[in-house]
Amino acid sequence: MKWKRTKSSDKDVIDIRGAGSGGGGGGLQVPGGLGKMGGGAGIVVVLVVLAIQLFGGGSGGGGGALDDIGSILLGGQAPGANNPQPIPPGEDPDRELKDFSSYVFNDAQDTWTQAFAADDENYDRAQLVLYSGGVSTGGCGSASSSAGPFYCPADSKVYIDLTFYEDMRRQLGASGDFAWAYVIAHEMGHHVQNVSGLDAGHGAGAEGDSVRTELQADCYSGVWAATVFQEGALEPGDLDEAFTAAEAVGDDRLQAGAGQNVNPDSFTHGTAEQRRTWFENGYESGDPAACDTFSGDI
Repeated sequence: MKWKRTKSSDKDVIDIRGAGSGGGGGGLQVPGGLGKMGGGAGIVVVLVVLAIQLFGGGSGGGGGALDDIGSILLGGQAPGANNPQPIPPGEDPDRELKDFSSYVFNDAQDTWTQAFAADDENYDRAQLVLYSGGVSTGGCGSASSSAGPFYCPADSKVYIDLTFYEDMRRQLGASGDFAWAYVIAHEMGHHVQNVSGLDAGHGAGAEGDSVRTELQADCYSGVWAATVFQEGALEPGDLDEAFTAAEAVGDDRLQAGAGQNVNPDSFTHGTAEQRRTWFENGYESGDPAACDTFSGDI
């Protein structure tokens, strides 16, 4: 993806990675008694954690984002909560990824600002929080970096630990700049749902509200990708990276990869095919109205 560091202001990006690090409580407690993702975790446990963490946070419906990943709340203040400090650019090993993440976030924000204005509607801007190790949110509790990228509707912030970029590559085979852009655009899709007043609920199952909410966020990320194409900023292979990432986090793909039986009754995010299809719907239409996942079959 072609991008420029100076395209948008970073006024909505909060970098607290220099404030400290840590596990935020020693790892992510996996619902269902499966234990924590620690240094000796096997591939099955890692995949189960990824199934919970990747894009698990954030529906637009008023509840805390972390409710969507099994109500994982860690007690006390997480590192960086009270002492926000950016890493000096010259000392930042992830400066390129940080700047790219900021660019994508701002670009998606601009897209939705314009889309809402075209419909004579107000758009309340989100903020992006870059943290390391753990973070305390403004209404969704505290979380370790094991929670993965998530959106907290209570404070209208997207939370990302940049180390998750490598987790995607190693554990899911989803690599590349546009795969990462898809992650950010998906979380911004949850913000659009929040601003729109969506109150979808959290019912699990292949036809449940949770799946429909996540697929709509995928579709919204495709709408943003369409604007990137219109600007001439897509490069060869970009869409394939997004497709790979979308398919990699399908419930069926993750359950099978973890050695489990595929159980549609437990789905919360949709199948690999559904996630790619709804991203494509958004991309091909470029129209948020094409993202109605709550009417009819999905």
